Amino acid sequence: MDETLETLIDRVAIRELVDTYARGADRRDAVLEASVFADDGEVLFFSGDPETTGPVDTIRGRDALIRTFEGLIAQYDATTYLNGQSSVRFVTADTAEGETYCTALHLLREAGQRCLLTMSIRYLDRFERIDGRWRIAQRRLVIDWTDRSASAA
Repeated sequence: MDETLETLIDRVAIRELVDTYARGADRRDAVLEASVFADDGEVLFFSGDPETTGPVDTIRGRDALIRTFEGLIAQYDATTYLNGQSSVRFVTADTAEGETYCTALHLLREAGQRCLLTMSIRYLDRFERIDGRWRIAQRRLVIDWTDRSASAA
């Protein structure tokens, strides 16, 4: 693969978006979490294969994303999002598609008991360079599997 320095810089900038989103969730900062999206960006939530099932919810626009993220953050005592392997394919100089694997750990209380909810997530993203900065234009958030267990801590 013969990549230019500019392409490598773009790859780093795109990965920074993915990691900033996770940092926003873990720091309980919905504004930071939503900051990586285009103003009209959207998140489509899937429980299962997005090629064979429709989204269970769709949120559009940064303000709506902030409200949604605030609601999600409030459900958990703490989270840790661990982003794993990631691939990016440039469609044009200003658009790209990517897939990132994430293991998301959520501490919550159910019936007075502390629980650990583990999610295996894939982000299927469409990125656009807008006014010289990369943003997520669309994120298909795919929950591949979940596991719930008691937490002793």
